[in-house]
Amino acid sequence: MSAKKKKDKSDIEPESGGEDTQSQIDGAEEAAPEVESDADQSPPADDPAALKDQLLRAMAEAENVKKRAERDKQETLKYAVSNFARDLLDVADNLSRAMAVIPEEAKDSDGPLKNFIMGVEITEKELLRVLEKHGIQRIDPMGELFDYNFHQAMTEVEDANHPP
Repeated sequence: MSAKKKKDKSDIEPESGGEDTQSQIDGAEEAAPEVESDADQSPPADDPAALKDQLLRAMAEAENVKKRAERDKQETLKYAVSNFARDLLDVADNLSRAMAVIPEEAKDSDGPLKNFIMGVEITEKELLRVLEKHGIQRIDPMGELFDYNFHQAMTEVEDANHPP
């Protein structure tokens, strides 16, 4: 037989030494190297309690991974939107400041300036409405005690009318 042809049990021919086919098979199996596998680490198949415990642990781990992934997804969505909203608050503040510096006589005058001012007012109101729709409300901290959960200290000015 050629060396390239794959031999199975039925293809094994006795050697000239007179050994029979079964003894050649037994010798080949004994000569094969022992290979350690992960199966040696697992509990024997005849221990159903250990297998059941291993299955339950694997299922619990899969459930925990699923819950953790969902929680991470929700937090990512929540905080991604909060950064965007924080940036929009600067725009709303700038619109409010722009409206505060417009003189009253300019607001009362007729012409293109009045229409421009009305457009800025409408834009500011719409932006504030959208922010409130998504749970972002304007806080007026004047006269209130400082609360770091809601307020951001820009500068500190002593005032006799307000406690430190």
